[in-house]
Amino acid sequence: MLANIGVPSLVLVVNIILLIVGLFILYLVVSTAVRTGINKSVVGQLIEKKYGVEENKKSFLDRDLNNDK
Repeated sequence: MLANIGVPSLVLVVNIILLIVGLFILYLVVSTAVRTGINKSVVGQLIEKKYGVEENKKSFLDRDLNNDK
């Protein structure tokens, strides 16, 4: 089957897969940094005091199969 596809298209598919994985990792890093930055800022602490904290918010990572809970 690889002979029918050709090497250039196989390289393209691998590049697209690596791009998607890289963007997902970048999304996780940026969202964690923003969440941490907001929670540690003065405005974030003021909002926590005024409105309370929502600690039971579910993430898609909570449904992970290798979760030991």
